[in-house]
Amino acid sequence: MSRSSANDAFQNKAAALDSQAADAGPDFDARRFVAVGNLLGFQQKHFFPETTGSEYEETTLLNPLADNRDQMTVYRGLDHGLRGGHFAVHTFLSGVLHHESKNRRDGNVTLDQLIADQVGTQTRFPSLTVGSEGGIHGGCQMSWTKSGVRVPPITGPADLFSRLFVTESADRQARRAKENSLQASILDSIRDEARSLSKRVNHEDKNKLDEYFSSIRDVEKRLAGRQQWSDQPKPKAPFDKPADTNTVDDLPMLYELIALALQTDSTRVATLEIGGSFLPQNLGIDKSYHSLSHHGNDKDAVANLITLETYQLEQFGKFLTRLAGITDGQQSLLDSTAVLFGSGMGNGSSHSNIDLPIVLAGGGYGTGTFKKVKSDGIGKVPLCNLYVDIAQRMGVDTQSFGNSTGTFA
Repeated sequence: MSRSSANDAFQNKAAALDSQAADAGPDFDARRFVAVGNLLGFQQKHFFPETTGSEYEETTLLNPLADNRDQMTVYRGLDHGLRGGHFAVHTFLSGVLHHESKNRRDGNVTLDQLIADQVGTQTRFPSLTVGSEGGIHGGCQMSWTKSGVRVPPITGPADLFSRLFVTESADRQARRAKENSLQASILDSIRDEARSLSKRVNHEDKNKLDEYFSSIRDVEKRLAGRQQWSDQPKPKAPFDKPADTNTVDDLPMLYELIALALQTDSTRVATLEIGGSFLPQNLGIDKSYHSLSHHGNDKDAVANLITLETYQLEQFGKFLTRLAGITDGQQSLLDSTAVLFGSGMGNGSSHSNIDLPIVLAGGGYGTGTFKKVKSDGIGKVPLCNLYVDIAQRMGVDTQSFGNSTGTFA
């Protein structure tokens, strides 16, 4: 069976199993956020339209999203004003370079974690971070906490499925309860020692200690969440546990499991980074994804990249369609979920981090238009201005984020 036929069969099976998903979520219209990031960007000439507004033309890379056109907005000119090539891709959801975040009140916290801090206590998982631990960065770098800690990813559909649907044995639950109790005791001791130390340090050391307290609070939140949900049953699995194959073939299943996580209200915040483990060989291309990204306008390399990128956008489009087909109160799950798609890389060939590819769907952002904003000089609109708007719609009380200059208008 071809990959296309297999994917279509899977989508049909998943849709048919909707009615079997027990505890299908809250009985009210909760707000949700999903971000999908690509490590190496997209071909700008084949991504962005020329015509702004609602009459924008379909481009090669936006064509897979044609069925979702009225439920999304495409943006051009948005970025973080940063340089660094591969070493700045991790700023996609923060607007802040990690090594420059030490003296910032919120460090380089990413948008997903900012929102999770606000709404995460209402679900079993404050957020779900899905990606890989291989590639250029040596691991998924898209999500960061306020204390500057990288959020490690769930690396495949098997693990993600288990977290969502597989209940641990009674023995394992008992061991985990003991572990939680021990960790809580250790945190109490550490906190007491840190408070005592804070009375005897200078101003510079006190700032470092404040960062330490922030890290302790992050751990306490995660621990409290585990304790709260430890004895609560998980939703019934709608199908058997999938096997991990490779990032290319696993992508439809990862999207499906994220959709089910939202539907069952297991989380309201999720990220998916498509990184270095996305191998062209699994799409029949015997080249390195990284080397292809440095194409130098070579026609064959660009054609191969378009094949890779089209596949990614096809799966993203199917994810949007999937969310649009799930009822959530008086609307669809897509209506209640802001879904961000893009990359921290603008032009992989030149290592540019400007003019990022941005699509925002659902969650009130379905304008059916292409918006091009001023990208430099006075009046430049940072991408973080849009993030302020997303955060506010998610209920976060903030007027700024990252390098924002205001809210998006």
